[in-house]
Amino acid sequence: MKPEPSVLLVEDDPNVRLGCEQAMQLAGIAVETVASAEEAQRRLRLGYPAIVVSDMRLPGIDGMALLRWVVELDADLPVIIITGHGDVTLAVEAMRIGAYDFMQKPFSTNALIDVVRRALEKRALVLEVESLRRRIDHWDDLEARLIGRSPQMAKVRQLILDVAGAAVDVLIFGETGTGKEMVARCLHDLGRAAPQNYVALNCGGMSDTLLDSELFGHESGAFTGAQKRRIGKIEHASGGTLFLDEVESMPINMQIKLLRVLQERVIERLGSNQQIPVSCRVIAASKDDLKLLADQGKFRADLYYRLNVVRIELPPLRERREDIPALYDEFLLHAAKRYNRPPPPVTSDYLRRLMARDWPGNIRELRNAADCHALGINRDAIASGSGAVQSLTEAVENYERGLLADEFSRQKGNIAHTSEALKIARTTLHDKLKKYGLI
Repeated sequence: MKPEPSVLLVEDDPNVRLGCEQAMQLAGIAVETVASAEEAQRRLRLGYPAIVVSDMRLPGIDGMALLRWVVELDADLPVIIITGHGDVTLAVEAMRIGAYDFMQKPFSTNALIDVVRRALEKRALVLEVESLRRRIDHWDDLEARLIGRSPQMAKVRQLILDVAGAAVDVLIFGETGTGKEMVARCLHDLGRAAPQNYVALNCGGMSDTLLDSELFGHESGAFTGAQKRRIGKIEHASGGTLFLDEVESMPINMQIKLLRVLQERVIERLGSNQQIPVSCRVIAASKDDLKLLADQGKFRADLYYRLNVVRIELPPLRERREDIPALYDEFLLHAAKRYNRPPPPVTSDYLRRLMARDWPGNIRELRNAADCHALGINRDAIASGSGAVQSLTEAVENYERGLLADEFSRQKGNIAHTSEALKIARTTLHDKLKKYGLI
């Protein structure tokens, strides 16, 4: 859920500031206070989920200059100006520049609350429209990057859209080759941190010292071979996204240090006692069930719960076989272009054999198969796999599952419409959808 807009109150007089703050708090309005325009500027950014209430007379940058700065930053961010008695000319000028409204001292708390509420409603509407527009714009991009019409992939894309704009940590779970890093990249690219750094680190196969240095950085002389200062991955990702792949392989002592970073958002480089504040989204990926590992004492439970704020589960390819033709076609076209060869033909029989395979390597294995096909290498072996013959029951179930998934997706998850289209009883359809993991 998106946070409701709040109020940023800019007032240098401590008594007036406290009075306005208490009035808004009593009215159930979230408010943050600062004593100067400079401090307000450090907090404000494009799309900031708040409105600004600012006194005209401020030390340093005054309210009028702050108003001009806000209008240039985000013209849709409402600014309410508080003016002194007799400053009508300034109030008119503020409205001309783009102020939402003005309050003339002295004013009643009821009048302040009334204008603040109206401004908050306007801001909430603007943010909602912006969010909807962004989701529409990003949907096509997501469908191109995360290919598949299966209900499972539709859910994954929807969840990415729901959380991409929020600075929330995410845990991605899926077998090897299911596209965990692609999902992490989509979360970064579609979020507000997209202009900032996306930093990826594979936690597997690293010694404790090397992983410590990679994550937290080190000072010169911190250990043998540390000849100069190095900025760690977490510090480099500040303001952006840190992607930790194979987090299940992280040593326990490193899990403790990572947990502290997630809780306190500060780091210390190796060989230094200085605390450095960091602010980045952490996306962790695992091919193993971290909850099960935590129950077995192989992974810290507190770190698991800290990472598992939002969980995205990626289905293996064998559970969304209906997506194989579209994926294979895309991979084959890219491979043909990369190797400067004409795309080879794909027969329906060949596709059926592709869909019959379990693909233990998932999308990565399918992409490799498309590369080999484009190069004319072992085409028959690719389609037949290990040579195992699919039984009639398995073939029928695969066909039925693909048919159900395709129609269920076309009917946007409506069971009644799907049952009518397929001429099947709703109860029977429901049972089959559950059997194939489609609901």
